[in-house]
Amino acid sequence: MADTDKWDEMVSVGRIARPHGNRGRVIVDPDSDFVEERFAPGKTVFIRQGSEVTAYCIEDVRFHRGRPIIGLGGVTSISMAEVLASAELRVPQIDVAALPSGQYYRHELIGCRVGTVEGDHLGVVTDIEEGEGADRLILRNDGDEVQIPLVDAICVLVDVAARRIEVDPPDGLVELNRTGA
Repeated sequence: MADTDKWDEMVSVGRIARPHGNRGRVIVDPDSDFVEERFAPGKTVFIRQGSEVTAYCIEDVRFHRGRPIIGLGGVTSISMAEVLASAELRVPQIDVAALPSGQYYRHELIGCRVGTVEGDHLGVVTDIEEGEGADRLILRNDGDEVQIPLVDAICVLVDVAARRIEVDPPDGLVELNRTGA
């Protein structure tokens, strides 16, 4: 299997923001619900540079303002860390912990088709926006954006295997939450 094929099957867990210090440490903007576990010493993350996918062992970690500052095996200088700035960090799908029933990872929902229980197509999930009350699915369809609260009362069926979400929104919700792109 080509490196890019492996990469496409992996799950994003964060992005390197920038180097930290002069010994090769990097600050990570995490995209994981389990930050302390995901970026623990001994864990492996993968980075793609061009067509090369390289595995890096996390050698040490400390946290500052909720973000991990990690040392990667073989990255020992600021110049080596600078090359990795903005790089996406991924892990194999098998390394992602199973969630309880009714909970989903962001990567599982992105790309799902969303339709109403009546059969109307609303769009495809392009993002998940975190909110105080509830997270929102961000849908795109023909230049329009629609936000749908990710709550059981509205999202009545989530089938990640079939890449499909069925919603039963209250009257007027879709129109209220629709914006032209």
